[in-house]
Amino acid sequence: MAYGGSIKKVKLDKECELRVEVALDGPLRLRLLSGTAEIFGTELPPEIWLSFPPGLKFAVFTWYGATIEMDGNTETDYTADETPMVSYVNVHAVLEGRRNRAKASATDTDDSQGPRVIVVGPTDSGKSTLTRMLLSWAAKQGWKPTFVDLDIGQGSITIPGSIAATPVELPIDPVEGIPLEMPLVYFYGHITPSANIELYKVLVKELAQTLERQFSGNAESRASGMVINTMGWIEGAGYELLLHAIDTFKATVVLVLGQEKLCSMLRGVVKSKGNVDVVKLQKSGGVVSRNVKVRQKARGFRIREYFYGLTNDLSPHSNIVNFTDLSIFRVGGGPQAPRSALPIGAEPASDPTRLTPVTINRDLLHLVLGVSYAKEPDEIVSSNVAGFIYITDIDIQRRKITYLAPCAGELPGKFLIVGNLTWVET
Repeated sequence: MAYGGSIKKVKLDKECELRVEVALDGPLRLRLLSGTAEIFGTELPPEIWLSFPPGLKFAVFTWYGATIEMDGNTETDYTADETPMVSYVNVHAVLEGRRNRAKASATDTDDSQGPRVIVVGPTDSGKSTLTRMLLSWAAKQGWKPTFVDLDIGQGSITIPGSIAATPVELPIDPVEGIPLEMPLVYFYGHITPSANIELYKVLVKELAQTLERQFSGNAESRASGMVINTMGWIEGAGYELLLHAIDTFKATVVLVLGQEKLCSMLRGVVKSKGNVDVVKLQKSGGVVSRNVKVRQKARGFRIREYFYGLTNDLSPHSNIVNFTDLSIFRVGGGPQAPRSALPIGAEPASDPTRLTPVTINRDLLHLVLGVSYAKEPDEIVSSNVAGFIYITDIDIQRRKITYLAPCAGELPGKFLIVGNLTWVET
């Protein structure tokens, strides 16, 4: 793979950062020549080239000074001496103290709990970046915090359209991202909660309850706590969903990025709860606003990465099965009860968690489906998923479906969930 750009050295003073956007026409290599530096809270190894894929945006921050070398093309790269990093690391120090207290007071009978941090703010305010830093700094200190991702629009743990959680045991790799050993994933199937708000809330609750059960038997996870990333929809129903997440996960710290009004509203609401701290943080000047097209492209990259790997290093398998081998369901909506069957004056309403069997036809082409662990259809809504498949062809004549799966072999379940998550493979 060619790195066409010129080699460039950048000297960073203490508490400064190099903000980089990799060019779309090729990867970028970068290494630390001297000093110490980190990307999103993860320290860079000295003298080792790291390769960043096209279009990636990141910042290299140094606490004490560093010299960086870059090889390749960038859309932009510049140094900044005004960053909110000191306030971010101060938050980490407070959380560290709470984890230590939880660990010290933990006994077999005591359910002492480490911090449960929820990061909120408008779209493109740096929520994912702050989340990664807090997780990486905690992992570096030997904790195993649980990362919860409620942002179905982008998806940091797995593909968009899902809510997920995973323990983070090591600082997050600046290139590879979150390791995917055994994430707990619920498939919502849409990229905005407004498609079915009640279903979104049901899945958030299922995820929270499963994590509570896991925490109850694991003192280490309990003391390490959670870091929860949220979506950028913060008004109207989006605000209600934020309050729902704060309650459902029993958050103890709410970090608000760059939004005075949201911070004030949340402080007013949680005041009555007593044990919840709402902290306003400045957003980084390096945060870039992304338009709809850029977000769409990023979603496509995430889905592609699931099947093919970050650098096309995975080989997904194409499989052909009979229509009768699979049972596909849509959750929510479905036929409404006729007015004649309802009490006088009542309006027909669609059931947000109603299961509707889907007739297999060519409308399923290019859709991404979740493979449920459910053993019976009525367990589908409350069950997490094993993974995802992508429908590449439907032969109505022969009644055969061709799909792409990340690995060979039979699917772990025959019940599939469909939403409107599409991807056109390029």
